[in-house]
Amino acid sequence: MVKLLTKPVLIVGASMAGLRTAEALRRFGYAGPITAIGDERHAPYNRPPLSKEVLSGDEVTFESVAFPQRVATADVNWVLGNRAVTADLGVQTVTTADGQVFEYSNLVIATGLRPKQSVFANNLQVGRHVIRSLDDAVALRNELRPGARVVVLGAGFIGCETAATATKLGCEVTVVAPSKLPIQRILGDELAAEVMRRQRVEGVEFAMGRQVTDLVGADRIQGVLLDNGTTLPCDVFIEAIGSLCNVEWLEGNDLDISDGVLTDGNLHARKRSGDIWSNVFAVGDVAKFENALFGGETRRIEHWNIPTESGKHVGQLIAFQCQIEDPTVDGEVRAAAVASRDAVLTASFKPVPSFWSDQFDVHLLAFGLLTLADESRLVQGDISGDCVFEYYRAGELVGAAGIGMRSVVQGYRNAFSREESK
Repeated sequence: MVKLLTKPVLIVGASMAGLRTAEALRRFGYAGPITAIGDERHAPYNRPPLSKEVLSGDEVTFESVAFPQRVATADVNWVLGNRAVTADLGVQTVTTADGQVFEYSNLVIATGLRPKQSVFANNLQVGRHVIRSLDDAVALRNELRPGARVVVLGAGFIGCETAATATKLGCEVTVVAPSKLPIQRILGDELAAEVMRRQRVEGVEFAMGRQVTDLVGADRIQGVLLDNGTTLPCDVFIEAIGSLCNVEWLEGNDLDISDGVLTDGNLHARKRSGDIWSNVFAVGDVAKFENALFGGETRRIEHWNIPTESGKHVGQLIAFQCQIEDPTVDGEVRAAAVASRDAVLTASFKPVPSFWSDQFDVHLLAFGLLTLADESRLVQGDISGDCVFEYYRAGELVGAAGIGMRSVVQGYRNAFSREESK
């Protein structure tokens, strides 16, 4: 174990990606100080269940979503409820909202996303919700009473999952979205149409190809006005229209933060010149990285496995580099660290993206980058039951998704791994 640096590894962002980075640092031999800054008051917790099983319970609690804290990371300095507001990469400092200045040896950017919200002429707030944080879920759960008229703006995964949960709680739910079908951009027309059919069977209404142009009400929302002149009665308005990257605190530095944080294939933050910051990394939803498995283009990937895998990758690199730089480490240990670091760098970061979604009795699982596809094919099962689709771009497999048939879909992860090893 190496404990050389007096300046800590500083992780800005105290959610899954930040926690997994801290865990990897310890697992791969770094024993120096770690500080993690988070704007929420809660210790790291699991977000995907918030729109599904957690929201459907009688009470939303931190304990139901909290990640277990391992012994190895018990000494991490968690600075919670305190947002990072500026950074100076040149002098290696981050300043928080309360004026504290944190020095670092290595910086890990893990600040993730926040929900987008529309601005209306009648920009009411009471009865209006997003769902990204535990506090969001608590506030929303208090309003999802039987008979409540709920309008969900947005038909992506969060919108569809929340619609299903609210319906199961006895609410009258309408989903409004400009697209023709829910989750269409990811799943393609055929599977997306089947998801909508199954939601309708359960009682969810859809107003597709429509936009919300204004909110109706005085003190709180009573309805939403659509672009065709229709007014939908509404007691609870839920916006699920996408996300924004939390990168404003990095402005003024030599970084490309136009869409998250641009990195190289090993998640080092890139300078505008194309060079890298050797001690600055981005992980999780905010990282825009190259992935040779899918053409080497730079993309942000908002799938559930990316925070874990990117945190592990960066934690390894920092831990090995610290061992290499420690003058107290003997030659044999240093040589092993060099070999390990070089192996990680050579392999680069090439995760197989994965997501899952539960909506009523629809259990979706996918591997790959389905949004790249120009063609989808039903390859197993029946679309009205359990089934598997493959997704192709120019004839090359880029992903697979299934309703049920979990073991079959799991096999596609191995298929991508085998292709990479050729």
